[in-house]
Amino acid sequence: MDNTADTNFNWSCKHTWKRSAKNTSWCLLGCAIGDFGTILFFQLTDIPFPLLGIMILAIINGLITSIILETIVLMKQNLDFLKAFKTAMGMSFISMISMEITMNFTDYLLTGGAILTWWIIPIMLLVGFLTPWPYNYWRLKKFGIACH
Repeated sequence: MDNTADTNFNWSCKHTWKRSAKNTSWCLLGCAIGDFGTILFFQLTDIPFPLLGIMILAIINGLITSIILETIVLMKQNLDFLKAFKTAMGMSFISMISMEITMNFTDYLLTGGAILTWWIIPIMLLVGFLTPWPYNYWRLKKFGIACH
């Protein structure tokens, strides 16, 4: 097995870090819309629903809104709908899942879960950004694969 490519991998390319940060930011925006929207809905309506159920719905809705946003962004780059959708699903799903899980886990650890306050949102966004960013850098650097 040839490990030459792995041992020569470069983690210090500023251009790739910048581009992967942009890709991660788009993913974060999409995830945050669905995630925060779901939590806020249950917080404002006081609908009795189990905490775990709210958090799972928030994750699912975050994934859905991220895929929708990324599909739209890719379509604006002249990809047809099906290709844009498949690209959004295939290239960033690992990032989205890791982002969603860590954002909701952070919320759970710091507030008890499914509670949006002025101070938790920036922390959740920071954790949600930092978690998949190295993976997005690696994928972009190694394979030239990006969502945007």
